[in-house]
Amino acid sequence: MKILYLYTEVMGYTLSTVKELINLNYEVHIVNWDKNQQVPMKLKKIEGLTFYPRSEYNYKDIINLGKKISPNMVVVSGWQDLGYLPAAFYFNSKNIPVIAGFDDQWKGSIRQKIAALFSFIIRKFFSHAWVSGLYQFEYAKKFGFKNNQIIYDLYSADINLYNQFYEQKFDQINSYPKRFLFVGRFENVKAMDILLDAWKLIESNRDGWELHFIGNGSLKSKLTQEDGIIVSDFMQPNELVKEIPKTGCFILPSRHEPWGVVIHEFASAGIPLVCSEATGAASTFLINNFNGFIFKNNNSNDLAKKMLKIINSTDKELFEMSKNSYEMGKRISPLSSAMNLLSILD
Repeated sequence: MKILYLYTEVMGYTLSTVKELINLNYEVHIVNWDKNQQVPMKLKKIEGLTFYPRSEYNYKDIINLGKKISPNMVVVSGWQDLGYLPAAFYFNSKNIPVIAGFDDQWKGSIRQKIAALFSFIIRKFFSHAWVSGLYQFEYAKKFGFKNNQIIYDLYSADINLYNQFYEQKFDQINSYPKRFLFVGRFENVKAMDILLDAWKLIESNRDGWELHFIGNGSLKSKLTQEDGIIVSDFMQPNELVKEIPKTGCFILPSRHEPWGVVIHEFASAGIPLVCSEATGAASTFLINNFNGFIFKNNNSNDLAKKMLKIINSTDKELFEMSKNSYEMGKRISPLSSAMNLLSILD
């Protein structure tokens, strides 16, 4: 059995599901962007998985490659690559399942409403929608997909990797680590300014807590000029996880965050969470006042209040919040992601 992925950027969480598919005896082929990537992931060789650099294939080549592979299903994530659509149309016309990945939220914008009006055209390319969560389900419905044509768990963190650090955290430390951490792209959409403003608002009440940033992006030079914070370069997953035992709370202040797998990753590691109400993954992995806090979008004052709640919590309360995050992280797994996809097949 073979699966063909037509992707823009392949991330670590993509591979967590792919590895599960391979464990289930599926052969996976991925055409992916090899240039102009936002996140510099290093793709390692995996038995049962073959990569094809997008820059070497035009739309006709992709169709021919697909014919050669003869997949049982095709997964398309990254509709902005119009070169993938002819292949999607071809395989859909041959009654081979073609699954569209939905990770954006339905906002009812003019652009989205116009796109929905032409959903009958989109449906000629895809047989099913694979959504990351509740908000994406709504988006897929707007495009005319029926309930039985929508599957869940598009994204899953590598929970086995992150779970081990939750266990180490309880084994190796006596006092709770006082570190706030942000991981991601240093761009305006991630609301770095909101987090920095909130950090300044609580300057006299930090009680030894630190604020760390890990990532890259156009705002990096500005961040490095700020006092009272620590900025580190983007890290590959095997390096990033080493920071987890030192982390007391993960913060994602994004203005717009369609999903945010990083929330799942840090929940699985047993880290309390603070994120904006714009974060899609919060609907699955964060319960306010249980394993963290949700703050009002674009509101540094509210973020400061939620950070102070973390700072003013006792170690016992923070460890309990950590345990709750760990349990919330089990809601989705690479296996549930893979089996949702395979549920389409007869």
